[in-house]
Amino acid sequence: MRISFHIGVHETDDDQLIKSLLKNPKVLHAENVAVPGPSRYRQIVNQVLERLKGAPASQDTQDVLLEQILDSDEIRQLVLSSPYFLSNHPGALRAGRLYPRAGAATKALRNLFPETPVEFFIAVRNPATFVPALHMRLQKGPFAEFTTGIDPDTLVWSDMIRDIRDANPETPITVWCNEDTPFIWPEVMHRVAGIAPEVQMMGGFDILGQILAKEGMKRLRAFLAQHPPTDEENRRRVLAAFLDKYALEDEVEQELDLPGWTPELVDHLSEVYDDDMIEIARIDGVQLLQA
Repeated sequence: MRISFHIGVHETDDDQLIKSLLKNPKVLHAENVAVPGPSRYRQIVNQVLERLKGAPASQDTQDVLLEQILDSDEIRQLVLSSPYFLSNHPGALRAGRLYPRAGAATKALRNLFPETPVEFFIAVRNPATFVPALHMRLQKGPFAEFTTGIDPDTLVWSDMIRDIRDANPETPITVWCNEDTPFIWPEVMHRVAGIAPEVQMMGGFDILGQILAKEGMKRLRAFLAQHPPTDEENRRRVLAAFLDKYALEDEVEQELDLPGWTPELVDHLSEVYDDDMIEIARIDGVQLLQA
């Protein structure tokens, strides 16, 4: 068995990955893939992590966990997902760093099943929108106070990914940008579930459907039915064309009117984010999914 840990980050997913995968019960069963509902494992995993404090789980502990999570012994791939695997919301940004405890948190997670092949999957988000979203979730003081001491040039995801990689040198990591998910969602679903890309799955338009007008979605499905994409690049070009014409402006454009965050700062954060993705792609053992 292999385990896919989808570990966030906060404000990127809202459990949509689990919801999309669970639209495919027949495929999951045929492929021997288990995608349990979060209520089956999040609480018990947190309890075990607290008790172990980073130490490797014994075989008895592993058996108890799997008995709680699985209904079958013939599982090839197990998918577990939670942004809280990395930290709670307050731990997502401390002293100007993103998830400073990511290395220790993922090492502890990895030690739940120390002999089982594991892979980490992470969606990241432009700090220009991630930090405001985090502040809105926490509602902790004025925004200007919340961002005191943050250096835009050090607010990078590559530091977090290196921490995870250093703590888990044998564990592959797959990363993608939350902003790219409308284009790459089917690939994300297949990779997390360990299912070959040619296997048809429902839910591939779940993210796109959130930002595309209903009429556009209807026309897109009709167009793809009449003109099946020749390859992934062609499929993404078609999606981009329909987004250009039918995107819901309120869903794709976020107005940032925050004290201290000027348009120039937002642009700079976005440039740093783009450069940071190049840096992440260079990290050994890390694969960056790109649109």
